[in-house]
Amino acid sequence: MIDRQSEVTIMRQCELLEVCRSSLYYRPPPVSAADLALMRRLDELHLQYPFLGARRLAHMLQREGFAVGRRHVGTLMRRMGIEAIYRKPRTSIAAQGHKIYPYLLANVAIERPNQAWAADITYLPMARGFAYLVAILDLYSRKELSFRVSNALSSEFCVEALEEALARYGAPEIFNTDQGSQFTDEDFTAPLLEKGVRVSMDGKGRWIDNVFIERLWRSVKYEDIYLHAYATPREVTMALTRYFRFYNERRVHQNLDYQTPDEMYFGTGKMEEAA
Repeated sequence: MIDRQSEVTIMRQCELLEVCRSSLYYRPPPVSAADLALMRRLDELHLQYPFLGARRLAHMLQREGFAVGRRHVGTLMRRMGIEAIYRKPRTSIAAQGHKIYPYLLANVAIERPNQAWAADITYLPMARGFAYLVAILDLYSRKELSFRVSNALSSEFCVEALEEALARYGAPEIFNTDQGSQFTDEDFTAPLLEKGVRVSMDGKGRWIDNVFIERLWRSVKYEDIYLHAYATPREVTMALTRYFRFYNERRVHQNLDYQTPDEMYFGTGKMEEAA
């Protein structure tokens, strides 16, 4: 936004944009190697014990030899975008002014493809640094419909994933997310409303509704991300493209009676026609 080559002085540009001039010269320090190692282990522990908060995770890390306290663990968890799963008044904090939609999946039987989709964001460790992954899932078939990787926790990469899913697979009847600011943003909800999709958001006590996509995160990380030291978001994107092709087309699911997500989504015996 600031044009350093402009004839308008930097001070005047800051005044017009209502930006503090000192912030232009601030460069945030990179995440230390020690914190990256902590974040990697925190991510593993959170997948195994998603009900543990910062206090207990800190004690577990101390037993493993990490010199870390509860407050630092809490800071890293906020940076990673993770929190303990338990019944509480608010599951996610939406941005001020964003509209919150009611929860629509209570007592609803998911019986067909495109009846209900869900989206969520997770943290991905890399060899140097970390990234964020958003994915959209069909709840009936467990099929991954689209994904995006980003080095910033913003709404733009979520909107890109949504637009791709809508373009490739049409529109669902219900789209469910948590109340995070990326999903309550009007840029995200507007494409859904334009297509007549009923927007649903988890409310009080509805943490269990993300169990399917949380299971996807566990599969992605233990079957791919943790096995490789990807260095850049580009490498992660290429790897996940391969993994999700395997996940959709070849990986059978016990809960789907050992069928693949594609077989459930397109219908058994219709795979060649769908292709």
